[in-house]
Amino acid sequence: MTEVKAELVGNLWKIVVEVGQAVEEDDTLMILESMKMEIPITTPISGTVKEILVKEGEVVQEGRTVAIVE
Repeated sequence: MTEVKAELVGNLWKIVVEVGQAVEEDDTLMILESMKMEIPITTPISGTVKEILVKEGEVVQEGRTVAIVE
């Protein structure tokens, strides 16, 4: 089980995966908006998305766990 964390503070603009979806290493899981830039949050491992811990439109703090990939 791997916790995927936000690397910076931003508004969660879009979630591009669903729980149960298979993902490959470096796939984009969600997109943060910060200072008018879109920053992808990617998975460090291949596996299956087990949990999404945030909602679109939510402000995410640096270091917050946003998803679980197994």
